[in-house]
Amino acid sequence: MTGCPIPIKTESVSESVDKITGDCLRLQPFFMPTKNQKIAPRKPRTDAQRNRERILEVAKEAFTRTGAHASLDDIAKEAGVGAGTLYRHFPTRDALIEAVYRTEVEKLAAAEKKFSADLPPIDALRAWMLLFVDYIATKQIIGPALNSVVGGPSKLYEASRSQIRGAIDSLVKRAIKTGDIRRDLEPFDLVRALIGVSNVASGPDWQQSARRLVDILITGSRPIK
Repeated sequence: MTGCPIPIKTESVSESVDKITGDCLRLQPFFMPTKNQKIAPRKPRTDAQRNRERILEVAKEAFTRTGAHASLDDIAKEAGVGAGTLYRHFPTRDALIEAVYRTEVEKLAAAEKKFSADLPPIDALRAWMLLFVDYIATKQIIGPALNSVVGGPSKLYEASRSQIRGAIDSLVKRAIKTGDIRRDLEPFDLVRALIGVSNVASGPDWQQSARRLVDILITGSRPIK
């Protein structure tokens, strides 16, 4: 008894390709991001961030000692990084000088949030004003370097002014809400008073005078009973 041959179905190349393509298309929904799915921004590596912070710290000291023309190669060496690393973060001298100044302003903005979270309103205001005195001192030190930036430092100062105003406004509003500060106080007047001391005082002890003024200003800003 002879068996009947079993027909074998063969696929053309085009049929095989169509089948594979169809299988891939059916799998795609499982791997393709949805429309509402957002890709998280890539965070800088910890070592890269650490290098950047170290460069800024050393650069601030270097600009303080020798001015805007401090050697960038020396800054990189003192920071413990290669020159290439410095230039990757800060392609030009102006970029580095501006970053040093912006970092000081960012510290003020960050301090406002931290003090507000950790301290009573009136204590948070006092702590921030004392830190602002240190900021003024730093600004005076790196001021000559900022003047060397192409186009001048006016845009930098304008941007920092809005951040400083936002911080002092927030602190004073919290203190007004708890009854620690008069409602008619203009928050930025506190900043102007401290800046005025730094401009008028000619001796090296102006910071001590400014710190004493902080307590005088807060006492004078309390509600009249």
